Amino acid sequence: MPEYAVPTPKRRPGRPKAGESNAQERIIAAAVDEFGEQGYDGATMRGIAARAGVDSALVHHYFGTKADLFAQTIDAPMRPDLDIPALLEGPQDVLGERIVRYVLEAWERPETRKRGVVLLRSGIGNRLTTPLLSAFLQRELVGRVATRIDAPDAALRASLVASQIAGVLIARYVLQLPALASASVDEIVAQVGPTVQRYLTG
Repeated sequence: MPEYAVPTPKRRPGRPKAGESNAQERIIAAAVDEFGEQGYDGATMRGIAARAGVDSALVHHYFGTKADLFAQTIDAPMRPDLDIPALLEGPQDVLGERIVRYVLEAWERPETRKRGVVLLRSGIGNRLTTPLLSAFLQRELVGRVATRIDAPDAALRASLVASQIAGVLIARYVLQLPALASASVDEIVAQVGPTVQRYLTG
């Protein structure tokens, strides 16, 4: 009987090739270099793929979007690019309280708090991390919030929202100011929520 060769299944685009077991590690290392040299806005998935010696489709296969890859690169404890759009829906008159509660309840989870504190401590004043984190938050948080503010100074107001939240996180979880560190989430939301709301709609 004639022998027929068994056809080799075609590999779908973006799927890892045999022997690419370390591709994810190479991509992360390449992302660190690319983000460090080009900044968050300047870095591209194609550029990261070229540094890692893989096809750009493989980068998307493993890590999704640029925001996904950056979040994994810095081990981000929260994903504003994913969570903020849902938060912006619903009654606008309590949006400030909703944002403050979302952030605080997330940070009350031990793993989020642990990673968040490390990120804040390493991100503030670090020559490499600070501009990267700033650009990420500007695009994925501040920019998204600004689109929902009906005012000519929307970008400033959205930045003030971010500054208010960042200040609370630093004071409560990094500096651990006693009164703030011991306050309940409900107490902080009641005090800070109206201030954030004023930035949004006042």
